[in-house]
Amino acid sequence: MGPEADKYAGHGWYTLSGDVNSDMVRRVFDAVADMTEDHVTTAHLLIQSNGGYVSDGICLYNYLSKLPIRFITYNAGAVASIAVTLFLAGAERYASSTARFMVHKSHASAPQGARPDALRIIVEGLQADDARTEAILRQHVQLDEQHWRIHAYSDLHLTAAEALNVGMVHGVTDFIPPAGQRVCNI
Repeated sequence: MGPEADKYAGHGWYTLSGDVNSDMVRRVFDAVADMTEDHVTTAHLLIQSNGGYVSDGICLYNYLSKLPIRFITYNAGAVASIAVTLFLAGAERYASSTARFMVHKSHASAPQGARPDALRIIVEGLQADDARTEAILRQHVQLDEQHWRIHAYSDLHLTAAEALNVGMVHGVTDFIPPAGQRVCNI
C-alpha cells in the first residue's frame, strides 16, 4: 500500500438516487451494514433526489446523523423536498456550482369527496410533518426572514452559492472520487 492508498483508508464513495421512500430506507440500511463490515469510517455520499415521503426522510436523517460513520454529503444536480433533510445528515455538505436545492412545506392531495373531518386530519398531519422538518432545517441552516417568508407560502429555491451563504453547504465543490477508488451505488 502506497501513501495515496493510506490517505483514503476508511473512506468510501457512494451514490444515492431516487425517491425517498421505504425502498431507499432499506437500501441505505443494507449499505450501512456493508460499510460497517468494510470498516468505512467516512462515507462520501452523492445524493440526487426530488423528494418523497417525510417520515422516510426523517428516519434516514436520524439514522445517518447518529451513526459512528462520518457522512459527507454532496449535491451535484438537485436535492429537493424531504431529500434536503436527508442531505442535512452530512457532517460536511457540499454542492456543485450548478446544483440547486428546493425546500418546501409538505403537501398532499385530498381524496375526492373527502369530508371535513378527514380533511382536518390530513391538514394536521401535514402541519406535524412541517414542524418536524422545519426543526431540522433550523438546526443546520440560517435562512433570513425573506427566505422564511418564501418558504411559508411557496417553494424556496437555493443555488449552491445561496446554500453556502445560509450554511446549508460548507463549500461549493464537486463530488470527485479519487482515481482508483470504487464508487458504489446504493
